[in-house]
Amino acid sequence: MAAGESSGSVVRRILLGSQLRRLREDRGITREAAGYSIRASESKISRMELGRVSFKARDIEDLLTLYGVTDDAERAALLGLAREANVAGWWHSYGDVLPGWFQTYVGLEGAASDIACYEVQFIHGLLQTEGYAHAVVTRGQPQACSDEVDRRVALRLERQKLLVSERAPAFHVVLDEAALRRPYGGRGVMSAQLRHLVTVSEQQNVRLQVMPFSFGGHAGESGAFTRLRFPESDLPDIVYLEQLTSALYLDKRDEVAHYERVLERLGADSLSPEESRDLLRGLLHDA
Repeated sequence: MAAGESSGSVVRRILLGSQLRRLREDRGITREAAGYSIRASESKISRMELGRVSFKARDIEDLLTLYGVTDDAERAALLGLAREANVAGWWHSYGDVLPGWFQTYVGLEGAASDIACYEVQFIHGLLQTEGYAHAVVTRGQPQACSDEVDRRVALRLERQKLLVSERAPAFHVVLDEAALRRPYGGRGVMSAQLRHLVTVSEQQNVRLQVMPFSFGGHAGESGAFTRLRFPESDLPDIVYLEQLTSALYLDKRDEVAHYERVLERLGADSLSPEESRDLLRGLLHDA
């Protein structure tokens, strides 16, 4: 299965959920009533509409009937979307080391056409070398056995194929200088990581900037975040905020707009891509 197809299943799930929500609201039907019609709870309808669960064809058929969708072509299109949304992504084979809340992110990341983010603690996962990733995972999961560490690192390296794929997204990353100076692994690991950043920053689809210590306080005061944008016009931009044991996915227009303004300010206040490469080379020289 192609990575684009499996990643697209997450997007289709969200698209179908949003269309079901629109149809329900247009008919003035409550989530509770919709849940009753498919022998489920109100919370199940909420999860369906947010695209967080798989879909049963029978449930979709019953909901479409409840919502007054009788046109055969429209019903067939939505049922087809449900089938595509249930396709398992490549990352499901890593389910033993991949929490459910992060599976959604991996799917959205793979389907995005534009990714922008700010990182302060680590080098972004899409830019980590194998040695650096191994050091990060080992530090973060001190109880993990070597096989589990290897699986987590392999998952991270698999995600990175996105940046060199035929449908590679535009990727804008602002790295706080702290992420560059905080050592993970030995000197050789950090030197290899810095060299990798210099190389990958020269890719046409990558814009890498560094927020230097010398700037002082800046717009990224709330910490790391990622904004995802998709080619599908029906899918809103999403801001991803990772926590220790869960994550938040923000899609309300005003909230996303606030993060977009922060990204703009970070981009304007950080070193330019050329200046950022010079800083990276300087760190390499001092390593």
